[in-house]
Amino acid sequence: MDAFYEELEPGRYRSTEHTVGPWSADMQHMGPPSALLTRALERCQPREDVALSRVTVEVLGALAPVEVAVSAQVVRPGRTVELVGAELTAEGRPVARAWGWRLALADTADVAGGAAAALPPPEQAEPRQAPPEWIPGYLDALEWRWLRGHLGEHGPGTAWARLRVALVAGEDPSPLQRLMATADSANGIASRLDFTRWLFLNTDLSVHLHRRPAGEWLAVDAETAIGPAGAGVCSGVLHDRSGPVGRSSQVLTVRPR
Repeated sequence: MDAFYEELEPGRYRSTEHTVGPWSADMQHMGPPSALLTRALERCQPREDVALSRVTVEVLGALAPVEVAVSAQVVRPGRTVELVGAELTAEGRPVARAWGWRLALADTADVAGGAAAALPPPEQAEPRQAPPEWIPGYLDALEWRWLRGHLGEHGPGTAWARLRVALVAGEDPSPLQRLMATADSANGIASRLDFTRWLFLNTDLSVHLHRRPAGEWLAVDAETAIGPAGAGVCSGVLHDRSGPVGRSSQVLTVRPR
């Protein structure tokens, strides 16, 4: 199956081997679930006059590569500002929740500015293989090209990526779904610690957008700060080929293996 999920019926999905994360063969990477929740937010009472400008995913527990269910609802309706929410459940318990602010569209082209500089395109980045200790699955379901750093290196990192598989079988993912599937990798792209000695799992993912992403190739330019008491923060600037589209942040729980 060349997809992260197969839809069994509306709102119910079979997880495929492509969802498996690098930490454990028994745990999904949170990129695909984040994208699946975002798909639910986009499809929840959709409107042409608004756009999702912030999506936050809260991770409530580890998710095995099992059957999942997703539901969504409008939490706070509004003409210019609207909040939508989605929940992913597995084996009878909630595993992740997402919140999305939809903002009314307006013409601000004449005052647009303030974003970071555009990155060199993916054609100028280097394809590199993941280190053997990183479990395949999700990592192999994306094509990676590196401008700075790598999965086996410690420090800030900048990587382009595009999905090699669909999010849901038979569908073309939206650019925002692609972005959410990629942005959750920021703490791996900008790892400061030895993967074989430390765990640095994110408990959330927030993506703030100042414009809609476009295309298949998306980039994360990230860095991580580790505190002295078991917590860290990974922050990133998110790009498409035209330049920055927004920023991401993740809180990390950091502990020895």
